[in-house]
Amino acid sequence: MPVADTSQLTSGVAERYASSLFELALEQGAVDSVTADLDHFQTMLDESADLKRFVASPVFSAEDQLKAIVAISEKAGISGFFANFLKVVARNRRLFALPGMIKAFRIIAAKHRGEISAEVTSAHALSKAQETELKVALKSVTGKDVTIAVTVDPSILGGLIVKVGSRQIDTSLRTKLSTLKLALKEVG
Repeated sequence: MPVADTSQLTSGVAERYASSLFELALEQGAVDSVTADLDHFQTMLDESADLKRFVASPVFSAEDQLKAIVAISEKAGISGFFANFLKVVARNRRLFALPGMIKAFRIIAAKHRGEISAEVTSAHALSKAQETELKVALKSVTGKDVTIAVTVDPSILGGLIVKVGSRQIDTSLRTKLSTLKLALKEVG
């Protein structure tokens, strides 16, 4: 029996939820406030290994996930559409797909504004100055305003992985080390 590709499953779920959230926010004129709450929650995820584990863990019941997400939202000052969205996601046991939902929402919102979106993976959180510098560099390459969605992944060790549409630029230290290791094997 073939094993389901969980990344495909997660991205499909994430896109459906993000699309629904965006349509509702657009109808209600709340795209900016939802985006702000979404960014705030993403920062919380990036800064808290416990929250990241909680969101990804299948061991909690839907009821426990709902209670926890309500408490987290209230403490963080997240209300309105995004707070309700988090409740629906928790109730439906889809918290594992939340990072993908946030990323998908940003892409949809950028397209709606006529911008292109770049997915950036960094070993550590970028400062506002670094984000601005990256946006300027990407605009000079693409000719359009670029919205960036940053994901923190310490396993890349350093550098960045930037994905714009089908193009990917990988300057991560992990990739450079792998390439070096491969080259050394060929020499030896």
